Amino acid sequence: MTNMPEFHVIIPARFGSSRLPGKPLREVAGRPMIAHVYDRACESGASRVIIATDDERIMQAAHEIGAEAVMTRSDHASGTDRVHEVVTLTGWGDEVCVVNLQGDEPLLPAVLIDQVANNLASHADVAMATLAEPITDWPDLDNPHVVKVVRDARDYALYFSRAPIPWARDSRAAGALRWPTEGEFLRHIGLYAYRVGFLHEFVRRSPAAIENLECLEQLRALHAGAPIHVALAACPLPAGVDTEEDLLRVRRLMGELV
Repeated sequence: MTNMPEFHVIIPARFGSSRLPGKPLREVAGRPMIAHVYDRACESGASRVIIATDDERIMQAAHEIGAEAVMTRSDHASGTDRVHEVVTLTGWGDEVCVVNLQGDEPLLPAVLIDQVANNLASHADVAMATLAEPITDWPDLDNPHVVKVVRDARDYALYFSRAPIPWARDSRAAGALRWPTEGEFLRHIGLYAYRVGFLHEFVRRSPAAIENLECLEQLRALHAGAPIHVALAACPLPAGVDTEEDLLRVRRLMGELV
């Protein structure tokens, strides 16, 4: 992209994943996964890339690949809180744009990092920018691990949910085995851009009831009336790594023998 706004990327990477312990250090194509995520961030137009962790082993891995890393508290409830600690330590101003890149996305195309940062810069009235892609694998609509989003006419989020939204009343009431082809069914991609000032405000707010019910922290922003821009991703995004099965799939995709 030309005329990219200045932005920074922070990669929250904690060691204690419940489903895949030590996930950032799991080997993919002969390197720890966090190294591949860092490479993706460096391929973007980011001015600065920082790994935010709570573990000395991840700090050591970051130093071995020449990455800037910051040790953060171990009691953060979410990656957003970890990103906020780094933002606070750096002292960046309220208008600085930060992209939160999850540490389990070794295949995320750098163009999507640039896209979400550019979308935030292009919409002065939004609090956050994120991405989505069409759902083509119909079982995903019923899968609570696949987060869905519904947008308004301006591509601003109306709601995020683990439930199938929008609900195809007539088709589902008739017992259809497939969802209708009309309409927009979107999977949310958990890549966020926000300004530092909004991030300060976000972490000061208590979690909203709908956030706790759905276990989706972006609902805290919607509940507070903060607009979220949701663009269609500029290119396909391979799924990230949450389980051992995901790790094996990513290893195969990256050409590693398993």
